[in-house]
Amino acid sequence: MSNVSVYNMEGNEVGTLELNDAVFGVEVNEHLVHMAVVRQLANKRQGTQKAKTRSEVSGGGRKPWRQKGTGHARQGSTRAPQWTGGGVVFAPVPRDYSFKMNKKERRIALKSALTTRVQENKLVVLDELKLDAIKTKDMQNVLNNLKVEKAMVVTDNENVIVSARNIPNVITASVGTMNVFDILKYNTVVLDKAAVAKVEEVYA
Repeated sequence: MSNVSVYNMEGNEVGTLELNDAVFGVEVNEHLVHMAVVRQLANKRQGTQKAKTRSEVSGGGRKPWRQKGTGHARQGSTRAPQWTGGGVVFAPVPRDYSFKMNKKERRIALKSALTTRVQENKLVVLDELKLDAIKTKDMQNVLNNLKVEKAMVVTDNENVIVSARNIPNVITASVGTMNVFDILKYNTVVLDKAAVAKVEEVYA
């Protein structure tokens, strides 16, 4: 099992914590991590784009000039793709881009992402992360003490969530809403010992 340092909100090291290898020390499956990221981005797409094919553009029913004898190339419709105002050759139509991953695959991808953060020393554990009041400045001071800029903060504390809402490059998530894309997008994952225990309970 790997050990990580535990810090307080002032940025001082106050101990160490042994992480469960079933969550934070798995063999990294890059294929499933990639698939999880692609799936999340694909599932966010609206898929509402639409353009008209030559059969859907109004007009163009009459042959613009006779077939032979004009010196022009033969044309059958003014709504063919090569004409201004014509249809699009392979026009996009509304579609659903989402696809599914098995639950086991999603769990392995998430654990792989968490493992990479541990291996890169980008997982910061606090003994406690709690604010008495909603104050962005206090939350920014905590991140400054930890020397963290672009971070995903895993917490259920409402004051922390609201205080971090207006800080650039900082996102909050609960244990249940963590996802592979955000873990990889943000440089550092910040959580307290209670959140670590909950992650190990849910995903081990």
